[in-house]
Amino acid sequence: MAMEIPGACPLDCPDGCSWIVTVDDGEAVGLRGNPDHPFTRGALCAKVARFLDHTRAPDRLLYPLRRTGAKGEGRFERIGWDEALSEMAERLLAIRDRHGGEAIWPFQGTGTLGYLQGLEGRSGARLWNVLGASDHLMTICSIAGSEGLRYTTGTNRGMDPEAFQHARLILLWGSNPLTSHHHIWKFIVAARKQGARLVVIDPVRTRTAAQADEHLAPRPGTDAALALGLMHEVVRRGAHDEAFLRERCVGWEAFRERIDEFPADRVAAICDLPLERIVALGERLATTRPTAIRATMGIQRHAGGGMALRTLATIPAVTGDWALPGGGLAYSTSGYFRGNRAALARDDLRAHPVRSLVMTRMADVLLDADPPVHALVVYGANPLASNPDTERVRRALAREDLFTVVIEHSPTDTVDYADIVLPSTMQTEHTDVHDGYGHMYLAWNEPAVAPPGECLPHTEIWRRLARAMGLEEPALYDDDLTLARTLVESGDPTLAGVTVERLRREGWVRLGHPNPLVPFASGFPTPSGKLELYSERAAAAGHDPVPGYTPPAEAADPGEDRLALIAAASHWFLNSIFANGALHRERAGEPTVALHPDDAAARGLVAGERVRVGNERGSFDALLAVGDAARRGVAATTKGHWPKLLAGGANVNSATEERDADLGAGAVYHDCSVWVRRAVSNGDGAVALAQPQRSALRQ
Repeated sequence: MAMEIPGACPLDCPDGCSWIVTVDDGEAVGLRGNPDHPFTRGALCAKVARFLDHTRAPDRLLYPLRRTGAKGEGRFERIGWDEALSEMAERLLAIRDRHGGEAIWPFQGTGTLGYLQGLEGRSGARLWNVLGASDHLMTICSIAGSEGLRYTTGTNRGMDPEAFQHARLILLWGSNPLTSHHHIWKFIVAARKQGARLVVIDPVRTRTAAQADEHLAPRPGTDAALALGLMHEVVRRGAHDEAFLRERCVGWEAFRERIDEFPADRVAAICDLPLERIVALGERLATTRPTAIRATMGIQRHAGGGMALRTLATIPAVTGDWALPGGGLAYSTSGYFRGNRAALARDDLRAHPVRSLVMTRMADVLLDADPPVHALVVYGANPLASNPDTERVRRALAREDLFTVVIEHSPTDTVDYADIVLPSTMQTEHTDVHDGYGHMYLAWNEPAVAPPGECLPHTEIWRRLARAMGLEEPALYDDDLTLARTLVESGDPTLAGVTVERLRREGWVRLGHPNPLVPFASGFPTPSGKLELYSERAAAAGHDPVPGYTPPAEAADPGEDRLALIAAASHWFLNSIFANGALHRERAGEPTVALHPDDAAARGLVAGERVRVGNERGSFDALLAVGDAARRGVAATTKGHWPKLLAGGANVNSATEERDADLGAGAVYHDCSVWVRRAVSNGDGAVALAQPQRSALRQ
């Protein structure tokens, strides 16, 4: 008899969908979104709808492996778990004893966001803390924007996305929800039915931009300047909320002087936008309450990314929208779940403080760190597809003196450089707890089927490895239900009545926050208790105390014969997950780069031909699309392809740089200058046209 097992999507997406797995005779035969979940409402995205096929992929890793060829060749022999863990334990202990625990780098990515198996709970942290391993700084995603928001509002959390249904003006700022956050769309549609206007601000004409009432395409990385220009228009009209600024903020006079520096004509020149469009949107912002802003992670991946979010969060202060249901800014909701993360990770198990290693500086660390890293354990990550500066990362992973273990589902480019490969379970095969960074719910993931082959959950791998190492700390051996109770049953009022048993029974719960939510009704979690338009903490850290505009290093002014490279999320891949699947690859098509007609003409390029895109760091091949998808000065593509599955052996990250944003050592993927050149010609000089492909930007 068929059973329905509740679960949750584990992937790096704000929506954190609640799903139901149908199991018949021990086999998962169906997967659908949970129709009873208020945010999921029965829908899964195009990426995840075929997740069960992904779990049964023909290249699924099922057994532990040991390298038999040179690093990078991907040649392995099958071994047993006891042998794999014994070798891993022996090597790690020897490295710790000779070089210290900090010579071990546990390199965790966003492959799963679960609190037990994945990133949100820092899976494995107890083990790494006992060993004294280096601390892993997860800088690849949202950290610059989060740090910027903390200087302004005290936290990276803000609006509940469900509250967008109450807005009358919606600004989707660097956000493409129809590809990467589509469950918020139903709330945007509800607002539009009540007369709300939707404006998309994005250098690329995305799927979402094509559906908007208005699309502004500023130069990449100039968003903070545009924000200041819009606030200049609000203040010029006397439409700013004096009461909110006086009673709920500190530093208004200093910030007003900053706004005065950005009149619309100056902003038009910085952003390369028509003056009248800035003025018109400023007028609409001045006169429309409530206004809701959705900004996601792409907007902060440049040299001024932290400042960009810091400044965007001041708009609802100037307009007073932070005080209104349906007003404010949404960046992340992850801070609303107040589980006991500290008790889960147990940093108190460290015998002494340890160094921190920056995820997006992988090549720098592995090639140049002093003291060196001698052991690398990669899980939930595929750095050879997703980290910047691919060729230097490849060189770093090829170090013969680097002991590398990769825990994976699929034979990625990174797996090819491993000494030991360990096969891990997928979401339908293990226990986990999930929230979402784009909604207000907590979900339970019950294992629906037995793991294939010899795959193990991360939590079980850590327990077995600790035993193989002879470690005696009792916390290393907590089972999954104990870990879940430690996290969930924290005693926080927002989790009152929420137990693991209730989660397992009901599948999901809404966190105990008001609905509709006014995020800072009882004050801002800043030192002053108010929104800080002047931050003493920022000044003490060496930053401008007043929010403003920090230009990108390359994107706004890429240089002669150069374009700004924007590599947005794919409609068919989730980072590099699914990029080995035949159906997903077919639907995504080959890598495509889109140029404005003027930029293509200036280079003598025509749509459909193969081009090479690159710079001094590296290059990749793509098919050329010409049209309105990209503004002038931008080369627009998508991320996620596995390099080894591409004809040229390189993806977009061959051209991106290991460099830090202004705050939090965040990544700068969208702050990259490239040339675009014809790649192939026939012997007679005629251009060889590639077969027509759908642009990945419009899928």
